[in-house]
Amino acid sequence: MPDYILAIDQGTTSSRAIVFSAKLTPRASAQKEFRQFYPKSGWVEHDPEEIWKGVLGVCRSALRKAKVKAGSVKAIGITNQRETVVIWNRRTGKPIHKAIVWQDRRTAELCQALKTAGHEEIFTARTGLLLDPYFSGTKIRWLLDNVRGARALAEKGELAFGTIDTFLIWRLTGGKVHATDATNASRTLLYNIHSGEWDRELLRLLDVPESLLPEVKDCAADFGMTDPNLLGAALPICGVAGDQQAATIGQACFEPGMMKSTYGTGCFALLNTGTKAVRSHNRLLTTVAYQLGGKRTYALEGAIFIAGAGVQWLRDGLRLVKRAEQTGELARAADPHQSVYLVPAFVGLGAPYWRADARGAIFGLTRATTARELALATLEAVCYQTRDLLEAMRKDMGGKSRTILRVDGGMTASDWTMQRLSDILDAPVDRPPILETTALGAAYLAGLQAGLLPEPARFARSWKRAARFTPKMNAVQREAKYAGWKDAVRKLLA
Repeated sequence: MPDYILAIDQGTTSSRAIVFSAKLTPRASAQKEFRQFYPKSGWVEHDPEEIWKGVLGVCRSALRKAKVKAGSVKAIGITNQRETVVIWNRRTGKPIHKAIVWQDRRTAELCQALKTAGHEEIFTARTGLLLDPYFSGTKIRWLLDNVRGARALAEKGELAFGTIDTFLIWRLTGGKVHATDATNASRTLLYNIHSGEWDRELLRLLDVPESLLPEVKDCAADFGMTDPNLLGAALPICGVAGDQQAATIGQACFEPGMMKSTYGTGCFALLNTGTKAVRSHNRLLTTVAYQLGGKRTYALEGAIFIAGAGVQWLRDGLRLVKRAEQTGELARAADPHQSVYLVPAFVGLGAPYWRADARGAIFGLTRATTARELALATLEAVCYQTRDLLEAMRKDMGGKSRTILRVDGGMTASDWTMQRLSDILDAPVDRPPILETTALGAAYLAGLQAGLLPEPARFARSWKRAARFTPKMNAVQREAKYAGWKDAVRKLLA
């Protein structure tokens, strides 16, 4: 019987499972959306139980569609929305509260208090991160301080913390394994990315008991066996990485200087910096790109909070389109003489601005503005924000080196958007045949650990390009449009 790999891709708005052959050819997939909860302005939550049931359901459905028996699955890989926090009772396995999502801004005041007390430098020096509600650590603190009895139970060692990967591993193994990988750990504000350990001084500053924390492993490692009753056999979990790092792996960005950008709910660009953890002077993040064989590879990362979520807003909030794909058609038909800019700070602005208090705004509206111009502004905002990140990365790396950007994620299916991205960046944009490279990266890690797939250098040689978009916009128009964006951001922040 042939060998298969099952990849679990647990994202911000949906959970997906893909069955891959041992040569990483997708055989079948299943996907299920889940609810978003907004209890207060700027707060975002998920139901961990709904996520768990959805993940189990899509795994079973994907195996059924592929006509693959569980016993033929030689490895499971998991990739997940990062920074989203779940705390559960070790005895019952039940979460003590809904999951607090990476987009959530409820800990903005705590972050500001830590900054005012002069603590941001130690967090940045040790974790590569900034003090922002985006990251997991302050969310943990909020749960311990605001869920009745949580801190007392945590002090007794009766609670467990995890990002979504850890929660799924716990559930899949029947509570036998409490573990994460180095990439997810590096997003918590609690993990020293230089020593590769949970940092006790940072734990003290955030008042988080060490007993809550999972064991940290390589991205390709033994994460335990699944309960045989769940999927029909005991299957080994062999690979784990946060979604953006998994996409970096799936895009085969294994050499320093290689860059990928994923366009999903948000947009996340990672630039491989090799074994050197480059300290950003332009408010980017330094993070673990992947850890294999105990050796860490680092990256500079820029995070945009709103990318595909802006298209969802046009569809579900304003009801300007019925299908996300229609935004490209509208943008193509927009009036080129209007200069409408959307700054989509719906949950604050990410890199390189890092303004948790910012909120969205539209500039340049006229009586002639229609749904077409709003669609154009929404898609162009993603392009402008990507350029913000690319400019910051170039400064941190000491020059204007020519960059080829490898892209993935749902938004990249739009040829119009990818062409406009290339135009605004003044750089080639390469799109692979498989757009869901997060799942591909998780599958590769699992296959690597299981002995089914080759080492990174050989895997990189198999990467293929399906399309390349090259700049067509003239320099005067490009710079005028980007200057308009920068002016809109300045007005918003003022």
